Amino acid sequence: MTQDPRTVYSELLARRKAEIAGRDATMVRLGYARLGLAVAAAVVVWQSLSSGAFSIVWVLVPVAAFVALLVAHDRLSRALENRRRAERYFTRALARLDGVWAGTGETGIGYLDPTHAYAHDLDLFGKGSLFELLSTARTHIGEDTLARWLLAPADPATVGRRQQAVEELRPRLDLREQLAVLAEEGRGGVKPAALAEWGERPAELSSLAFRVALWIATVLGIPGGLAAAALLLHQFGLFPMRPLWETLARDLFLFVLLANGWFLFRNRAAVGRVAAAVEEAAHELSLLAAVLRLLESARFVSPLLAELRASLDSEGSAPSARLAKLARLMELLDSRDNVFVRLAELFLLWTPHLALRVEDWRRHSGRTVRRWLNAIGEIEALSSLASHSFEHPADPFPEFVEDGPRLEAQAIGHPLLDERRVVRNDISIGGPLRLVVVSGSNMSGKSTLLRTLGINVVLAQAGAPVRAARLRLSALSVGASISISDSLQGGVSRFYAEILRLRQILDLTGRRPAALFLIDELLNGTNSHDRRIGAAALARELVARGAIGLVTTHDLALAEIADELHQAAANVHFEDSIADGRIHFDYVMRPGVVRKSNAIELMRSVGLRI
Repeated sequence: MTQDPRTVYSELLARRKAEIAGRDATMVRLGYARLGLAVAAAVVVWQSLSSGAFSIVWVLVPVAAFVALLVAHDRLSRALENRRRAERYFTRALARLDGVWAGTGETGIGYLDPTHAYAHDLDLFGKGSLFELLSTARTHIGEDTLARWLLAPADPATVGRRQQAVEELRPRLDLREQLAVLAEEGRGGVKPAALAEWGERPAELSSLAFRVALWIATVLGIPGGLAAAALLLHQFGLFPMRPLWETLARDLFLFVLLANGWFLFRNRAAVGRVAAAVEEAAHELSLLAAVLRLLESARFVSPLLAELRASLDSEGSAPSARLAKLARLMELLDSRDNVFVRLAELFLLWTPHLALRVEDWRRHSGRTVRRWLNAIGEIEALSSLASHSFEHPADPFPEFVEDGPRLEAQAIGHPLLDERRVVRNDISIGGPLRLVVVSGSNMSGKSTLLRTLGINVVLAQAGAPVRAARLRLSALSVGASISISDSLQGGVSRFYAEILRLRQILDLTGRRPAALFLIDELLNGTNSHDRRIGAAALARELVARGAIGLVTTHDLALAEIADELHQAAANVHFEDSIADGRIHFDYVMRPGVVRKSNAIELMRSVGLRI
């Protein structure tokens, strides 16, 4: 039985709020208890010193109880923070259901490439984008993976495996909540590509000579440090020393200063490179370790998820424990900035020892890091798609066919629009029909139709459900020219930018998978004569190269292109109506060419005298 997402989220949100209220009350009681114990300890000390009624040792009883309450307070505080993160998670989930999610999540704007064949045109990234709607990833690698799936379509076999994984994860709300509470915003300082590349590079400090020299210097450094401390205390009269012992201590200190100083100077470049490389690639690893720990305890059935989970199994300690160990080494490396650590560096050789331990970690575990990161990224991306599927139970998975190119959609709508307002249409392209020319007045829905088809094809080939009653398609390479604009800094006019994109779309044709072109206001940036000739030639070329797609226009002369291509093309249109001086749109696609325009009425509606 399909669960109603709003009911489930509302119930869980109410439960988390109740748990927060209960824990808040417990925190207050713990605070009063600590205050009472502090008063009790003060009373015990006062009574013991003033009257000697009992031993002052009894003060240890309230002190021990106070320490126990501190430990309990810390645990409760962490549990309370997890509940608050869960509360924010379900609040954002309900905001998605209410259609007020834009600007509340990660926009993924860093993944936007203006030269990509469809990313900008289909609103994949940015505020209110598909990425923001889908992504619930807690790590950079999860976001990277989801963005890559949206930017590069998968083959039907891979899509099928992802669909099975999404089906399995869809009811696993407990797992998705656990991922959400691992960190408030996730996406720590870890750079996945840099971390994987660092792990695969050969270790630098691997020679036996370096190890032996380091331990000899450390063995000398410890008594050298003690000698230095004794000399310092003796200088201030706090540690009297006989002349012979003072001379021996001074000689030992000078010997260690020279020997260890030479060792540090000789190896400073190699140690510095190791420390700098790991700090750049592997800072803030605790979140990745926590995600791995959660996934290691999970069990999956679908082939893709089972394979990803199996890739985390290894001999020896678990990947989460290994990453946690590296995280601890990073924390110790960070302590080099402490002034006391800097003073002790000459005697303890803190940084070389840590650099050597980091290199040992890389030698034993570095080459498996990429596999761990890939598993985390794919499971998080699948979890994002599963959340979307859970929140839209009426959205089906698409069906892929081999006899392409083909795109058949029933009641297809735009997934970024509120489901309560979206108008759905049917469309079928493939077989003899290769081109659909969409005419209509301004603001009637032509561009939205192109975006609707394009973004659903992107969802379909990422492994996600689609906003349609049914979608059948073959594998397709999408190329879109919808949101083309000029560039003042680049010195590129809108028309030139458009023809560059058309060239890019043509380059997608003539190979597998077949191209799906979505071209809005074809060649709108030039005169009507050149537009008519160029548009007809481009349409014939696209069809001849085996592509399918749609072009929109408000120039009715271009609608004649469909007549020239006979069965390979068809005209459809959107209409508007005027009532009480206002223009109304129903956004319903109809067959044939539109026979009226609203441009003059639109100009009049804003006060222009036409």
